[in-house]
Amino acid sequence: MKQRQIIWTMVFLLTGTFSLGAQTTKQKALEQQRQQLLEEISVINELLFATKDEKSSLLVTVQSLEQKISVRQNLMRITNEQANLLTREINGNLNSVEQLKKELSALKEDYAAMILKSYKSKSQQSRLMFLLSAENFLQAYKRLQYMQQYSRFRRKQGLDIEQRTLALNRLNQLLIEQKKDKEQLVIQSRQEKAQLAKEKAEQEVLLLALKKEEQTYGNQIRTKQKEARKIELAIDALIKAAIAEANKAKGGAGAKATVFDLTPEAEALAADFKNNQGKLIWPVAKGRVMTPFGKRQHPQFPNVTQDHNGVEIITESNAEARAVFSGEVLQIQQLKGANKAVYVRHGNYITIYNNLAKVMVKKGQRVYAKQPLGTVFTHPTTGQTILKFFVYQNTQKLNPASWIYKM
Repeated sequence: MKQRQIIWTMVFLLTGTFSLGAQTTKQKALEQQRQQLLEEISVINELLFATKDEKSSLLVTVQSLEQKISVRQNLMRITNEQANLLTREINGNLNSVEQLKKELSALKEDYAAMILKSYKSKSQQSRLMFLLSAENFLQAYKRLQYMQQYSRFRRKQGLDIEQRTLALNRLNQLLIEQKKDKEQLVIQSRQEKAQLAKEKAEQEVLLLALKKEEQTYGNQIRTKQKEARKIELAIDALIKAAIAEANKAKGGAGAKATVFDLTPEAEALAADFKNNQGKLIWPVAKGRVMTPFGKRQHPQFPNVTQDHNGVEIITESNAEARAVFSGEVLQIQQLKGANKAVYVRHGNYITIYNNLAKVMVKKGQRVYAKQPLGTVFTHPTTGQTILKFFVYQNTQKLNPASWIYKM
């Protein structure tokens, strides 16, 4: 019966330890997410609100605040999830403590009874008589083995008590730490909730002011979209021309081609680029996506639809655009009324770095990952530094978020 109890105890401890390990891993993952969100808020404060002054557009401020609120809501969700997980861990560990206390009590009782029994027959004379009273040598040998086994079992029981006591102490210490962590998370959750309420109140005031000027801002957005569309059409035309030029130089398909005629070296580079999908570095050292890829309804003006062939990344003043992967500078573009753009070819893939004030590379130059390509332009009115980043495969537009690490 006691042997069965020991087996079940071992199973309980092993499964309890495994469960705790799994939960601790999840807790670490949640903490990592929480730290990333805190870093995002820090980046938003640094990049989106650092230049806030009288000249800043009301629309820009609203959009910046909206991003901050979105991240803070995610932060609160993760913080609450952490607190809930800690509560479950604490409850599980409390049950484990009670179970360990019962086991320790039972072990101590058994050990005390064993010591008492051993004490009563402790004398050397009693042990000797027990051996000498054997009917034959074999029985005496078996009695000696029994005495040795009994002695080992006593030592094992003492060791079990010591180990259970250590396990109990460790678990109690862990509970103290977990309760402190939970208290800290509750405090942080309250602070985040208060900050979120403050930001939402500020957002409501700004949205009311924006509503009064809805037509003006709506027209401004549409004008910007027309300008952006012109640039995107120019990009499409330049890519087609560059493909035709590259193929013609190689003696390939010629001027009407819309697909690069690849050399074995270019094929290898394209394959390498594709294999790094989702793992490419950001085109700026520090930044955040302000406008995502694709078609979407404007968050402030439902009647306005936005469609972007790339992403807009806000970064710090004087930031350098950098190559996301090794390749060759395909073209440097300067459109009338727009800033410069650098096109980098990676086999049959192209990455485009637009809205540069200054360019640091030349057409035909080989570049490597992280190599500076140019300085991103800072708008004199809004004070914002925004890189417009595109990814193409031949003439096909691709979502940069699918290629850049954690974009």
